[in-house]
Amino acid sequence: MAPLSPELISPRSARVSAARRLGKRNFRGKDRLFLAEGPQAVREAAGHRVDGAPTLVELFATVEAAERYADIIGAARDAGARVHLASEEVIADISTTVTPQGLVGVCRFLDTPFEDILAARPRLVAVLAHVRDPGNAGTVLRCADAAGAEAVILTDASVDLYNPKAVRASVGSHFHLPVAVGVPVERAVAGLKAAGVRILAADGAGDRDLDEELDKGAMGGPSAWVFGNEAWGLPEETRALADAVVRVPIHGKAESLNLATAAAVCLYASARAQRASGGCRSVTES
Repeated sequence: MAPLSPELISPRSARVSAARRLGKRNFRGKDRLFLAEGPQAVREAAGHRVDGAPTLVELFATVEAAERYADIIGAARDAGARVHLASEEVIADISTTVTPQGLVGVCRFLDTPFEDILAARPRLVAVLAHVRDPGNAGTVLRCADAAGAEAVILTDASVDLYNPKAVRASVGSHFHLPVAVGVPVERAVAGLKAAGVRILAADGAGDRDLDEELDKGAMGGPSAWVFGNEAWGLPEETRALADAVVRVPIHGKAESLNLATAAAVCLYASARAQRASGGCRSVTES
Protein backbone atom coordinates (compact mmCIF):
# COMPACT_ATOMS: atom_id res chain seq x y z
CA MET A 1 0.00 0.00 0.00
CA ALA A 2 1.36 3.42 -0.96
CA PRO A 3 2.63 5.61 1.88
CA LEU A 4 0.84 8.75 2.97
CA SER A 5 1.61 11.90 1.03
CA PRO A 6 4.15 14.31 2.58
CA GLU A 7 2.92 16.67 5.25
CA LEU A 8 1.16 19.69 3.78
CA ILE A 9 2.90 22.74 5.21
CA SER A 10 1.21 25.65 3.44
CA PRO A 11 -2.50 26.46 3.50
CA ARG A 12 -1.90 27.84 -0.01
CA SER A 13 -1.60 24.32 -1.44
CA ALA A 14 -3.97 23.72 -4.36
CA ARG A 15 -5.49 20.70 -2.57
CA VAL A 16 -6.11 22.74 0.55
CA SER A 17 -7.64 25.60 -1.43
CA ALA A 18 -9.99 23.20 -3.20
CA ALA A 19 -11.14 21.76 0.11
CA ARG A 20 -11.43 25.14 1.83
CA ARG A 21 -13.85 26.50 -0.75
CA LEU A 22 -16.33 23.72 0.07
CA GLY A 23 -17.27 25.77 3.10
CA LYS A 24 -19.35 27.87 0.68
CA ARG A 25 -22.63 26.59 -0.76
CA ASN A 26 -22.06 27.68 -4.35
CA PHE A 27 -18.78 25.74 -4.56
CA ARG A 28 -20.33 22.69 -2.92
CA GLY A 29 -23.06 22.72 -5.53
CA LYS A 30 -20.59 23.23 -8.38
CA ASP A 31 -18.25 20.45 -7.28
CA ARG A 32 -20.95 18.23 -5.74
CA LEU A 33 -18.62 17.73 -2.80
CA PHE A 34 -18.91 18.59 0.89
CA LEU A 35 -16.83 18.47 4.07
CA ALA A 36 -17.21 15.96 6.90
CA GLU A 37 -15.25 16.83 10.05
CA GLY A 38 -14.26 14.79 13.06
CA PRO A 39 -13.68 11.07 13.63
CA GLN A 40 -17.33 9.96 13.74
CA ALA A 41 -18.37 11.61 10.46
CA VAL A 42 -15.18 10.58 8.64
CA ARG A 43 -15.47 6.99 9.87
CA GLU A 44 -19.03 6.80 8.53
CA ALA A 45 -18.01 8.41 5.25
CA ALA A 46 -15.14 5.95 4.76
CA GLY A 47 -17.53 3.02 4.88
CA HIS A 48 -20.22 4.58 2.70
CA ARG A 49 -20.80 4.31 -1.04
CA VAL A 50 -23.04 6.12 -3.53
CA ASP A 51 -24.08 4.02 -6.51
CA GLY A 52 -21.10 1.76 -5.85
CA ALA A 53 -18.57 4.61 -5.67
CA PRO A 54 -16.83 5.45 -2.37
CA THR A 55 -18.30 8.56 -0.75
CA LEU A 56 -15.02 9.70 0.82
CA VAL A 57 -12.65 10.96 -1.88
CA GLU A 58 -10.02 12.81 0.16
CA LEU A 59 -8.92 13.05 3.78
CA PHE A 60 -6.74 15.58 5.59
CA ALA A 61 -5.35 14.52 8.97
CA THR A 62 -2.85 15.90 11.43
CA VAL A 63 -0.02 13.59 12.43
CA GLU A 64 -1.52 13.25 15.91
CA ALA A 65 -4.98 12.42 14.53
CA ALA A 66 -3.53 9.93 12.04
CA GLU A 67 -1.86 8.08 14.91
CA ARG A 68 -4.90 8.24 17.21
CA TYR A 69 -7.36 7.17 14.52
CA ALA A 70 -5.24 4.73 12.59
CA ASP A 71 -8.32 2.60 11.90
CA ILE A 72 -10.03 5.52 10.16
CA ILE A 73 -6.94 6.27 8.11
CA GLY A 74 -6.83 2.62 7.06
CA ALA A 75 -10.52 2.60 6.15
CA ALA A 76 -10.09 5.77 4.11
CA ARG A 77 -7.20 4.30 2.20
CA ASP A 78 -9.09 1.05 1.66
CA ALA A 79 -11.90 3.13 0.17
CA GLY A 80 -9.47 4.65 -2.30
CA ALA A 81 -9.44 8.13 -0.76
CA ARG A 82 -6.36 10.33 -1.11
CA VAL A 83 -5.00 10.74 2.42
CA HIS A 84 -2.84 13.76 3.26
CA LEU A 85 -0.91 14.37 6.44
CA ALA A 86 -1.50 18.02 7.25
CA SER A 87 -0.24 20.59 9.70
CA GLU A 88 -2.62 21.89 12.34
CA GLU A 89 -2.56 25.19 10.45
CA VAL A 90 -3.87 23.46 7.34
CA ILE A 91 -6.63 21.67 9.23
CA ALA A 92 -7.67 24.93 10.90
CA ASP A 93 -7.76 26.60 7.50
CA ILE A 94 -10.05 23.96 6.00
CA SER A 95 -12.19 23.34 9.05
CA THR A 96 -15.32 25.34 9.85
CA THR A 97 -15.14 24.60 13.59
CA VAL A 98 -13.48 26.64 16.33
CA THR A 99 -11.64 23.60 17.70
CA PRO A 100 -10.94 21.13 14.86
CA GLN A 101 -10.49 17.46 15.74
CA GLY A 102 -7.70 16.85 13.27
CA LEU A 103 -9.69 15.04 10.55
CA VAL A 104 -11.46 16.67 7.61
CA GLY A 105 -12.88 14.56 4.79
CA VAL A 106 -14.04 15.59 1.34
CA CYS A 107 -17.13 13.62 0.35
CA ARG A 108 -19.35 13.16 -2.67
CA PHE A 109 -22.93 14.38 -2.49
CA LEU A 110 -25.18 11.56 -1.35
CA ASP A 111 -28.76 12.82 -1.74
CA THR A 112 -31.31 10.36 -3.13
CA PRO A 113 -33.89 11.06 -5.88
CA PHE A 114 -37.35 11.54 -4.39
CA GLU A 115 -38.75 8.90 -6.75
CA ASP A 116 -36.35 6.31 -5.31
CA ILE A 117 -37.58 7.06 -1.79
CA LEU A 118 -41.19 6.58 -2.88
CA ALA A 119 -40.34 3.34 -4.68
CA ALA A 120 -38.99 1.93 -1.41
CA ARG A 121 -42.46 2.36 0.20
CA PRO A 122 -41.23 4.13 3.35
CA ARG A 123 -43.16 3.74 6.59
CA LEU A 124 -41.65 6.60 8.56
CA VAL A 125 -40.43 9.83 6.98
CA ALA A 126 -39.40 13.28 8.22
CA VAL A 127 -40.18 16.21 5.91
CA LEU A 128 -38.36 19.47 6.64
CA ALA A 129 -40.41 22.30 5.16
CA HIS A 130 -39.00 25.84 5.36
CA VAL A 131 -36.38 24.79 7.92
CA ARG A 132 -33.58 27.35 7.69
CA ASP A 133 -31.28 26.63 10.62
CA PRO A 134 -28.59 24.10 9.61
CA GLY A 135 -28.03 22.92 13.17
CA ASN A 136 -31.71 22.09 13.55
CA ALA A 137 -31.80 20.36 10.17
CA GLY A 138 -28.85 18.16 11.08
CA THR A 139 -30.30 17.36 14.50
CA VAL A 140 -33.67 16.37 13.01
CA LEU A 141 -31.82 14.13 10.55
CA ARG A 142 -30.06 12.50 13.52
CA CYS A 143 -33.40 12.07 15.35
CA ALA A 144 -34.98 10.50 12.26
CA ASP A 145 -32.06 8.11 11.97
CA ALA A 146 -32.28 7.15 15.65
CA ALA A 147 -36.04 6.61 15.46
CA GLY A 148 -35.64 4.25 12.51
CA ALA A 149 -37.10 6.48 9.80
CA GLU A 150 -36.48 5.29 6.26
CA ALA A 151 -36.01 8.73 4.73
CA VAL A 152 -35.76 12.48 5.24
CA ILE A 153 -36.98 15.02 2.71
CA LEU A 154 -35.82 18.65 2.60
CA THR A 155 -38.11 20.93 0.64
CA ASP A 156 -36.86 23.52 -1.81
CA ALA A 157 -37.37 26.25 0.81
CA SER A 158 -35.11 24.54 3.38
CA VAL A 159 -31.45 24.85 4.29
CA ASP A 160 -28.60 23.16 2.40
CA LEU A 161 -28.20 19.55 3.54
CA TYR A 162 -24.41 19.87 3.18
CA ASN A 163 -23.97 23.02 5.23
CA PRO A 164 -21.06 22.22 7.60
CA LYS A 165 -23.23 22.94 10.65
CA ALA A 166 -25.87 20.52 9.41
CA VAL A 167 -23.26 17.84 8.77
CA ARG A 168 -21.77 18.27 12.24
CA ALA A 169 -25.17 18.24 13.93
CA SER A 170 -26.16 14.97 12.26
CA VAL A 171 -23.06 13.26 13.78
CA GLY A 172 -22.76 10.82 10.88
CA SER A 173 -26.46 10.29 10.19
CA HIS A 174 -26.03 11.85 6.74
CA PHE A 175 -24.54 8.49 5.77
CA HIS A 176 -27.26 6.29 7.29
CA LEU A 177 -30.54 6.96 5.52
CA PRO A 178 -31.77 8.33 2.18
CA VAL A 179 -32.30 12.08 1.99
CA ALA A 180 -34.02 13.88 -0.88
CA VAL A 181 -33.37 17.60 -1.31
CA GLY A 182 -35.05 20.47 -3.12
CA VAL A 183 -38.47 18.82 -3.30
CA PRO A 184 -41.42 21.27 -3.42
CA VAL A 185 -43.60 20.62 -0.39
CA GLU A 186 -46.71 20.06 -2.55
CA ARG A 187 -44.87 17.41 -4.57
CA ALA A 188 -43.50 15.75 -1.43
CA VAL A 189 -46.94 15.49 0.15
CA ALA A 190 -48.66 14.31 -3.04
CA GLY A 191 -46.02 11.64 -3.68
CA LEU A 192 -46.09 10.33 -0.13
CA LYS A 193 -49.89 10.21 -0.06
CA ALA A 194 -49.89 8.28 -3.33
CA ALA A 195 -47.46 5.82 -1.69
CA GLY A 196 -49.95 5.22 1.13
CA VAL A 197 -48.27 7.41 3.72
CA ARG A 198 -50.35 9.49 6.15
CA ILE A 199 -49.19 13.12 6.35
CA LEU A 200 -48.93 14.58 9.86
CA ALA A 201 -48.11 18.25 10.25
CA ALA A 202 -46.41 19.03 13.57
CA ASP A 203 -47.74 22.31 14.91
CA GLY A 204 -48.11 23.68 18.42
CA ALA A 205 -51.58 24.95 17.53
CA GLY A 206 -52.70 21.66 15.98
CA ASP A 207 -56.27 20.53 16.57
CA ARG A 208 -55.19 16.97 17.43
CA ASP A 209 -53.21 15.96 20.50
CA LEU A 210 -50.33 13.52 20.03
CA ASP A 211 -51.18 11.60 23.21
CA GLU A 212 -54.80 11.24 22.13
CA GLU A 213 -53.77 10.04 18.67
CA LEU A 214 -51.59 7.38 20.29
CA ASP A 215 -54.37 6.34 22.67
CA LYS A 216 -56.79 5.97 19.75
CA GLY A 217 -54.35 3.71 17.91
CA ALA A 218 -54.18 6.14 15.02
CA MET A 219 -50.38 6.19 14.72
CA GLY A 220 -49.61 2.63 13.67
CA GLY A 221 -49.66 3.08 9.91
CA PRO A 222 -47.05 4.55 7.54
CA SER A 223 -46.60 8.21 8.35
CA ALA A 224 -44.62 11.28 7.35
CA TRP A 225 -44.12 14.12 9.82
CA VAL A 226 -43.87 17.61 8.33
CA PHE A 227 -41.79 20.03 10.44
CA GLY A 228 -41.72 23.76 9.81
CA ASN A 229 -39.59 26.81 10.31
CA GLU A 230 -38.01 27.31 13.74
CA ALA A 231 -39.52 30.76 14.26
CA TRP A 232 -42.95 30.70 12.65
CA GLY A 233 -43.77 27.03 12.15
CA LEU A 234 -45.77 25.82 9.17
CA PRO A 235 -47.72 28.20 6.93
CA GLU A 236 -51.45 27.62 6.61
CA GLU A 237 -51.14 26.37 3.04
CA THR A 238 -48.75 23.63 4.17
CA ARG A 239 -50.91 22.62 7.14
CA ALA A 240 -53.86 22.37 4.75
CA LEU A 241 -52.03 19.66 2.78
CA ALA A 242 -51.77 17.35 5.80
CA ASP A 243 -54.15 14.59 6.80
CA ALA A 244 -53.90 15.82 10.39
CA VAL A 245 -52.28 18.73 12.24
CA VAL A 246 -50.91 17.38 15.51
CA ARG A 247 -49.58 19.19 18.56
CA VAL A 248 -47.18 17.80 21.14
CA PRO A 249 -48.94 18.32 24.50
CA ILE A 250 -47.24 20.64 26.96
CA HIS A 251 -47.92 19.27 30.44
CA GLY A 252 -45.71 21.72 32.29
CA LYS A 253 -45.21 25.47 32.12
CA ALA A 254 -42.86 25.63 29.13
CA GLU A 255 -44.18 27.84 26.35
CA SER A 256 -43.18 25.42 23.60
CA LEU A 257 -40.62 22.87 22.40
CA ASN A 258 -37.85 23.67 19.94
CA LEU A 259 -37.92 22.08 16.52
CA ALA A 260 -35.48 19.26 17.13
CA THR A 261 -37.06 18.24 20.44
CA ALA A 262 -40.55 18.23 18.96
CA ALA A 263 -39.29 16.19 16.00
CA ALA A 264 -37.76 13.61 18.32
CA VAL A 265 -41.02 13.26 20.29
CA CYS A 266 -43.14 12.92 17.14
CA LEU A 267 -40.87 10.49 15.31
CA TYR A 268 -40.46 8.24 18.34
CA ALA A 269 -44.22 8.25 18.92
CA SER A 270 -44.77 6.95 15.39
CA ALA A 271 -41.91 4.47 15.68
CA ARG A 272 -43.32 3.02 18.90
CA ALA A 273 -46.85 2.78 17.50
CA GLN A 274 -45.62 1.09 14.34
CA ARG A 275 -43.75 -1.52 16.34
CA ALA A 276 -46.69 -2.26 18.61
CA SER A 277 -49.17 -5.04 17.96
CA GLY A 278 -51.27 -4.07 14.97
CA GLY A 279 -48.76 -1.51 13.71
CA CYS A 280 -47.18 -1.61 10.27
CA ARG A 281 -43.93 -3.06 11.62
CA SER A 282 -43.30 -6.32 13.43
CA VAL A 283 -42.56 -5.93 17.13
CA THR A 284 -39.46 -8.07 16.55
CA GLU A 285 -38.20 -5.99 13.63
CA SER A 286 -34.87 -4.31 14.25
